[in-house]
Amino acid sequence: MQIPQPYLLFLGDVTDPLSAKTAQGIHQWRPDVCVGQIRLTDETVSLGLDDLSLQEAKALGAKTLMIGTANAGGYIPASWVNTLEEALKLGFNIASGMHQRLTDFPSLNSLAKKHQCQLFDVRHYDESLDVGNGKPREGKRLLAVGTDCSVGKMYTTLALEKEMNQQGIKANFCATGQTGILITGSGISIDAVVADFISGSVERISPAFFDHDWDVIEGQGSLFNPSYAGVSLGLLHGAQADALVLCHEIGRQHIRHLPHMPIPAIHDVLNANLQAAKLTNPNAQWVGICLNTSAISEQDALELCHQWSSEYNLPVTDPVRFGVSSIVDKLHLI
Repeated sequence: MQIPQPYLLFLGDVTDPLSAKTAQGIHQWRPDVCVGQIRLTDETVSLGLDDLSLQEAKALGAKTLMIGTANAGGYIPASWVNTLEEALKLGFNIASGMHQRLTDFPSLNSLAKKHQCQLFDVRHYDESLDVGNGKPREGKRLLAVGTDCSVGKMYTTLALEKEMNQQGIKANFCATGQTGILITGSGISIDAVVADFISGSVERISPAFFDHDWDVIEGQGSLFNPSYAGVSLGLLHGAQADALVLCHEIGRQHIRHLPHMPIPAIHDVLNANLQAAKLTNPNAQWVGICLNTSAISEQDALELCHQWSSEYNLPVTDPVRFGVSSIVDKLHLI
């Protein structure tokens, strides 16, 4: 699957900026593929892009109407459907990361077929997959793992991809979640994959390659989160990572949504992930730790990074505040 670019970002009628985080991510990490935005009301959140009609965006070369918002329940409101139908009539593809499928709407299916357009429901994956086999394959791979879910694994891997390419290391971001897929245009949403095929799906996302230096694989969940540990383990085995980066949020006291589960000790997380990774790549190694330090001051964050770097003998940084060049410097040695 490859979602045709460039995109027209559809913001619907949402007024909460957090509801537009997918569109914000696309704009931040792939600004060159964003032709503009389309909003249904003046009160709708804005990304600061040009407000375009469907016709104007089509004239500028947009190929896909990208639904860049989310709502509680992940459904497609009736108020959006007319715009989606008009987009298909003009020849747009449509991509969505919502739980409700675009293909659930008969009118969208019919129009897509009539106008030879594609509907991309990236949160769902219906193609056949093989089980993982753990066989070595060409190319180097980096995987982000975490002490919990939602600690910055996607941001970290996108920041690493960008810095690696800036330093002359040819890197490719491999998306494993719906937002990452919408940002990069391809990937498999791992949480939509039957458990037996998780490691195999990662092998498909990052097959053998010779045309670049590294695949940077987006992580999901945590080995220490009882809700999502299975997904995390499948990623570790399928990635066959040469390099691991740990992501952690400073100040988080317990596993998200599970107050009875404390955040694990960093040493335990480092040991468990490395042991699991070595099943399919005995040479796997840690190359850095990325922290979300938004809960503390920048000076305290800098001091903490220095302290952790000394304690764990690894580059430690906050990707937002301090960048990831120190970790990329270490990759030159692998």
